[in-house]
Amino acid sequence: MKNRVLETAQPPKFIVVEGPIGVGKSSLAKRLAKSFGCDIVKETADENPFLEHFYTNTGQSALPVQLHFLTERVKQWNELSQSDIFFSGVVADFMLEKDPIFAKLTLTDEEYKLYDQIYQSISVQATRADLIVYLQAPVDVLQARIKKRGVQYEKKISREYLQKLSDAYTVFFHNYNSSPLLIVNASDINPVDNDADYEHLLKHICSTRSGRHFINPLPAF
Repeated sequence: MKNRVLETAQPPKFIVVEGPIGVGKSSLAKRLAKSFGCDIVKETADENPFLEHFYTNTGQSALPVQLHFLTERVKQWNELSQSDIFFSGVVADFMLEKDPIFAKLTLTDEEYKLYDQIYQSISVQATRADLIVYLQAPVDVLQARIKKRGVQYEKKISREYLQKLSDAYTVFFHNYNSSPLLIVNASDINPVDNDADYEHLLKHICSTRSGRHFINPLPAF
């Protein structure tokens, strides 16, 4: 049966869900794509052969991790921009512009110079998102959700790294104005598993067409 919100409202055609590790962006993107009956484009973190070594060996392999992510994200974004899936709609769980956030946190100064040269030289055919949904949550919540989903090497992610990552996301989106932006406090809600929370968020997603908006919902019981 069609979602009640979607009976009276139409979602943006191209939605990106973003946020730090553990905040629930991939799960929300998957549920949105199912509700809208559209395609989903997911980040391929599991296919990065350097990622486990990076998390389990105190930041080693940072440069190959970042370059692998960059090349894969560029490939996905170019394929997305050249396709016709925007006619039926698409939800993505990453945006290319966030790639330097991780690079600045993990690379040495010399490594970052090399990374930035490569980043600046890559040709990307980007399509502007109709809406960015940015999920926020405190580090304690991120750690709990990472633990719950049970990816073994992710359990090695330090609280310090998560805090720096969250702060970097905050700064990035504070200065972001390329697409309409919906900033969601996701610390006390579960729009993936709780239908009431999801319906509340869905109303805002379907009605946001411009500007910057803040959603600080109360949890549903």
